[in-house]
Amino acid sequence: MLTGGEVAALVAAVVWAVLATFLCVALVKLIKLINETTKVVSELGERTPPLLDDVASTVERTQNSLERVEEITANVQASSEDVSTMTALTRSVFTGPLVKVASFSYALRRVLGRRKALAVMRGSRRKADG
Repeated sequence: MLTGGEVAALVAAVVWAVLATFLCVALVKLIKLINETTKVVSELGERTPPLLDDVASTVERTQNSLERVEEITANVQASSEDVSTMTALTRSVFTGPLVKVASFSYALRRVLGRRKALAVMRGSRRKADG
């Protein structure tokens, strides 16, 4: 039969064997994880330059578009100033004579209105005198 020391040694050997097995399984899984991580990083490294090229070309196209928008804005501003100038010129050309015509017609109406009123008053006096 086995003595106490031999049983203890046997139990310790079994525990160490189980522990070594768990460590081996854990190491195998860790190695698989590291290999997969390496694949992902290498694929990412392969995909990154084309993505960066696409981003650079997109930024360049955006810059060109913004430059065109800037030119359009400048042209619109110049056109707006031209329209404003034309409006002021048109207003000065037409407003002066229109005001004069309106003033003249107002004065003419007042004079004619007074002449009518005087005529009516003279007519009523003649009837009263007559």
